[in-house]
Amino acid sequence: MTPKIQADRRPTLLLIGANGQVGWELRRTLASVGEVIAASLEGEYGPTIDLMDPQALARLIEDSRPDALINAAAYTAVDKAERDRATAQRVNAEAVGEMGALLAERGTPIIHYSTDFVFSGTLGRPYTEDDQPDPLNVYGETKLDGERALRDSGARALIFRTSWVYGARGQNFLLTMRRLFQEREELRVVDDQIGSPTWSRMLAEVTAQVLYRVLSGDLDLDRIGGLYHLTGSGQISWYGFAQAILEATGARTRLIPIPSSEYQAPARRPAFSVLDNTRFEETFGLRMPDWRLSLAQCLEEL
Repeated sequence: MTPKIQADRRPTLLLIGANGQVGWELRRTLASVGEVIAASLEGEYGPTIDLMDPQALARLIEDSRPDALINAAAYTAVDKAERDRATAQRVNAEAVGEMGALLAERGTPIIHYSTDFVFSGTLGRPYTEDDQPDPLNVYGETKLDGERALRDSGARALIFRTSWVYGARGQNFLLTMRRLFQEREELRVVDDQIGSPTWSRMLAEVTAQVLYRVLSGDLDLDRIGGLYHLTGSGQISWYGFAQAILEATGARTRLIPIPSSEYQAPARRPAFSVLDNTRFEETFGLRMPDWRLSLAQCLEEL
């Protein structure tokens, strides 16, 4: 069982990947749980960490001696990963396994994020945690390897598979559409890939709630640790998502739905990668909002 943190001491939380769109939100939400050490490649908010260097990772964990580690770092360039497997494998899999091994020795909890791209999208219904992964691209393969490496490390871990993450920061579909609406009169968007848009803010807030319960002793990772699907509720195509953004922003760009066959990309994408959140909801008593509500709230902030 994860040791309960003393009431008179704020836990130390090591956040890796603090400059990403999820990490940026986690810096704020985790501050209510403990003292956040925000590590990133650029060292913008705290220590510098290069996940290509195993010794640097070990030193960071040794120096910070965290009560929990939250890994929001990932190699997420899906198309680029097709020609840069070594880097994707190092960041998405090998480094994750090393985190797990280092933390297992200390009994320290870790929260890690994975992706809907571990599935091929051919099932025709929302995927559960018990469905067999079968990724179509290098990104999905390396993220799946990371899940397995963390599981095999023996660490007390929570792995949250999520999908179609967007937010007010970073590179994501929402910000890309807003920019293109200003630049183009007509835009072609894929309409035969279905998923669940997930606001990075909601993902970070839910993570903080779960972690607080773990560190306060309310949740026993020996009992509930493992893999969970965690995405926005509902489902939509990329074209439908773009339509919702267009309507909310009042832009006048003409959207044209196209099949994936007309969008030539190096990496294949799953056609239907909706994830079933039931296990998460039943275990933690939390439900993610419908993606439309989260989108409206994010756009208000923008």
